[in-house]
Amino acid sequence: MELQTTSVPAPETTDPSMTEPAMSGPAMTDTEEAAWVRLVALTELLPGVLDAQLLREAQITHFEYLVLMTLASSPDRTSRMTRLASRTNATLPRLSHVAKRLEQRGLIERFPCPEDRRATNARLTDAGLALLDEAAPGHLETARHYVLDALTPDDLDRLYDLAGVLLERLDPEGRMTATACHPAKATAPAD
Repeated sequence: MELQTTSVPAPETTDPSMTEPAMSGPAMTDTEEAAWVRLVALTELLPGVLDAQLLREAQITHFEYLVLMTLASSPDRTSRMTRLASRTNATLPRLSHVAKRLEQRGLIERFPCPEDRRATNARLTDAGLALLDEAAPGHLETARHYVLDALTPDDLDRLYDLAGVLLERLDPEGRMTATACHPAKATAPAD
């Protein structure tokens, strides 16, 4: 038995809008596209690497680690949830969901803010601090292996500067701690 095949004519593509994405501005140059593709690859690959290590060794995600680290660096290891959301670049609903998981594990506790009963505070517990202490060496080793040790001191300075340029556009109010995280490089506040 012989199979009969029929060919389907290809649709006409005389309208360029049918084959090319609509762009409101000029196309990327080859240099821009190459840099953009690499940046996108970094933003896709690095979080997965960081999550995998932390999940394997401490059973927390990188975002949960960031929440715990932010609380650890807060006065009395305590922060309002709204401030914590801002510092971790999270929406309040996302942070509340993550905080619930961390609270169920005994890593943080939430309680009404004494200054404003409408607000909620989060505090890092001793167990949360112990988990950070346990997770930090592996996290640092991962950061060194995949990023820091691959770069020279001059590369790190350039990375800091380039990230700063992008953060100024992405976080113009400077809400995230990362916007001015290097005391030696942070700009002194104006008087």
